[in-house]
Parts: sequence; structure tokens; C-alpha cells
Amino acid sequence: MSTAAPAAAPATLTPLSRLLALGRAEAVLLRRNRTAVFLALVLPFLLVGSLRSILKAAAEKTPGLDVNGNLVTSSMGIVLLVVVYTNLTTAYTARRNELVLKRLRTGEAADAEILLGTAVPSIGLALVQCLLLGVGGFALLDLRAPANPLLVLAGLALSALLLTGLAALSSAVTKTVETAGITTLPLMLAAQFGSGLMIPLESMPDTVANVCRLLPTTPALQLLRIGWLGTDGTGPSEGFAATWGLAVPPLLLALAWAAAAAWGARRWFRWEPRR
Repeated sequence: MSTAAPAAAPATLTPLSRLLALGRAEAVLLRRNRTAVFLALVLPFLLVGSLRSILKAAAEKTPGLDVNGNLVTSSMGIVLLVVVYTNLTTAYTARRNELVLKRLRTGEAADAEILLGTAVPSIGLALVQCLLLGVGGFALLDLRAPANPLLVLAGLALSALLLTGLAALSSAVTKTVETAGITTLPLMLAAQFGSGLMIPLESMPDTVANVCRLLPTTPALQLLRIGWLGTDGTGPSEGFAATWGLAVPPLLLALAWAAAAAWGARRWFRWEPRR
């Protein structure tokens, strides 16, 4: 008499597999949302179009300002803000109100995996757009190669992590998808006008510039600029080795802000709507 073999236990997914699976599901939802696609693909480049004239006006007051270099690095910062921060705040709010996040927490995925998995498509799209901006800078604006590519990557990575945490925090005070544009506006304005994107820090009064350098989004975006242009705006362009010395203060501050945003997201993020 034969005995039936026991059924094989289902394979346990690794954290990376769960993260990618959540990312693929979120990518499908993002692709179906025409408003989100417009914000992610079109709006950043509309803002870039107005950025060039602003930087040209700033160059008249700040001799030696690299307009084309700042145009590319500032455009990358705007892309990260719009595609990661604004779009992800909306996504977290929508998934929470649809009880998707609550259901996901009943499975194997840890809280951090759920939040990062939701962020994967937005971060990936933003990085692709930043790559296209860099290639466009080489082809159309005759930019030189980045002075320190490692700092460029560090700036992109820390900006993405920071903005993901800030998006989770912003979603905690965002009741509906429709109000996300209001709750994200203060940080968007502070980052665009206080982090050197619209108005270069070196064209501001020293006291104002020193305060702006302490804003949450400034250090990571400064790393991006130092890595590409070889300067933080306070001196001439430096080579690969010298840029590390310039990068130490913003790097440490960017790590601190990213850790603070992650802690705040873990502490105050809401997984289900208020009743």
C-alpha cells in the first residue's frame, strides 16, 4: 500500500523578492494613474524650462556662476522632489485609504519592506530621468564629466531615501489624495527656493545661505552638485580628491537628516485611515 508524499512547503520569499514584488505591483498602479504619470514624466521638465531663465538672471548678480552645470544638477533635484516626494506622498495616502497597506501588514513583509516596495517605481523613474538629464547635459550643453561620480551617486541615493521618509511623514497629515498637493507644498517651496535649486546659495546673503544649508533637503542636493561641478559654490572647481573634503559636512548632515526622516516615518506613519 503506497503512501502519498507530503506536500512541499511553500517557498519563503527573501526580503529582496518581496521588495521587488511590491515594486512591480506599485508600478502597475502607477501606470494606470494618468495624473501621477503626468506629474512624474511631464511636470519636472516643465519646471526645468523656467529654471534656465531664473539661473541666467542669478548669473548676472553672481559672476562665475555655471549656468549650464547648475541647470542640470538643479533639474535633477526638481525631478527627485516631484517624482519621489510628491508622487510618493500621494501613493502612500491612496494605498492607506484603500486599506492596501493594512492588508500587506498581515503578510510576511516587514513595515520597511512595504514602504520601500511602494517607493521602488518612483525612485527608479526619478533615477532614469536624472540619467537622461545628465546625458542631455553632455550632448546639448557641453558639460564636462562629473568631478566625483561617487558623490553624485551618494547625493542621488541620500536624496531618494530622505524624500521617501519625508513622503511617509507627509502622508501622515494628508487625509485624502486630493489634499496631497497642499500638504506637500511647504516642503516643495522650501526645497526649491532654499536648497539652491531655483536660487543658487552663493547668490544669497551669507546669513541666509548658511541657514538654508541646514534645511533637510539641502545637504544631499549639495552632494550632487559638488560631485558633478567640483564645488559647493564657495570656491573654484576642484578635482576628485579635493571634493571629498568639501563633501564631508553635507554628507554627515545628509545622513543625519535621512536617519531622522526614517525614524519619524517609523514613529508617525499611519497604516490605516482615521475613523
